[in-house]
Amino acid sequence: MLFIEWPMKILKIGDKAPGFRLPSTEKNYVSLSDFEGKKVVLLFFPMAFTGVCTKELCMMRDDIARYAHINAEVIAISVDSYFTLAKYKELNELNFTLLSDFNKEVSRAYGCLYEEFALGLKGVSKRSAFVIDREGEIRYEEILENAGELPNFDAIQKLLETLK
Repeated sequence: MLFIEWPMKILKIGDKAPGFRLPSTEKNYVSLSDFEGKKVVLLFFPMAFTGVCTKELCMMRDDIARYAHINAEVIAISVDSYFTLAKYKELNELNFTLLSDFNKEVSRAYGCLYEEFALGLKGVSKRSAFVIDREGEIRYEEILENAGELPNFDAIQKLLETLK
């Protein structure tokens, strides 16, 4: 079998955010264009049911009112199946959109995919955060090489407060 590895894009602030259409935990498709005209916090996380990922997403859950107050939508993406993500969302009472990038296309498009992760796992999303403004431009980008670190949520919230 031939495996073609597409090069990852390198995105920068001011670039148009790559569009996507992914399955959600509600078993429907969600597209970035569904949030047109809204501010979006787009998070990529390595894997459901792991310590740091759970800490990160529960922090977002607990702080969702602050994001809602500044009119920002939160979307979190991992390469887990939407079945896994649905159970994860239920158990952790997550109150924002979770999407499955099982085929790894969106993680690759955003430049945040480990070719090799822990214990030889291939194609796992890097912990990353993007802010996309109402016009669909990337206004913040943070791709962490160390999966044990968290994005700078204070910087993200401050930026969101300045965006119209």
